[in-house]
Amino acid sequence: MPRPVDALDSAFPVAASIALDLIRRPEVSDQWSSPSALPHLSVGALACHLGRQAVRAAELLPTATDLPLLESADDHYERAAWVTAGPPDENSVAAGPDEAEAAQGPADLHARSAVALEEVGDLLSRGAARDIVPIPWQGWSLRRGDFLLTRQLEIVVHADDLAVSVGVPTPAFPAEVFDPVRDLLVRLAVRRHGQSAVISALSRSERRRDISAF
Repeated sequence: MPRPVDALDSAFPVAASIALDLIRRPEVSDQWSSPSALPHLSVGALACHLGRQAVRAAELLPTATDLPLLESADDHYERAAWVTAGPPDENSVAAGPDEAEAAQGPADLHARSAVALEEVGDLLSRGAARDIVPIPWQGWSLRRGDFLLTRQLEIVVHADDLAVSVGVPTPAFPAEVFDPVRDLLVRLAVRRHGQSAVISALSRSERRRDISAF
């Protein structure tokens, strides 16, 4: 019996390809060591974080797991400790992998991300990606579509962060990439702030409120 095919099987490689194009822009390499738009994070480290989404997918899509299965990507963000912990401080950012990878330079990131993108495309096209995918740093797993959605959200959000950081236009993602991320962010914002806050922020400039999903 053929394995189930999720719409994000085709959308995620598109998202990762757009991210790779942004990472390769000369403005990113030229400002590699400059501060990014995110606190305590250099442009190079932010680019590495963006590129890591394809790398994670290449590593985890073919990996078997017995970790508990969450019902949705929404539950993933509801439970993830970093969502409620607030912005990371300087020490935790410095101890993370982003700056360490950035020290290896842009060329290393370009090569690593390109290989990962090719591997992800191959895994998804030939049916070698698992239906249930582990997220070992969280201690749970997700269905493949939900896992890809979390990586896709990371790409869409951090592509905007990186583009703003180096002064270039934020990439436009096609509907099959952007719409699921938009819908997830709206659901998360409603969970966190309630329907009224989201409706007011989206429809009433005189009642604009902070409705960040995270």
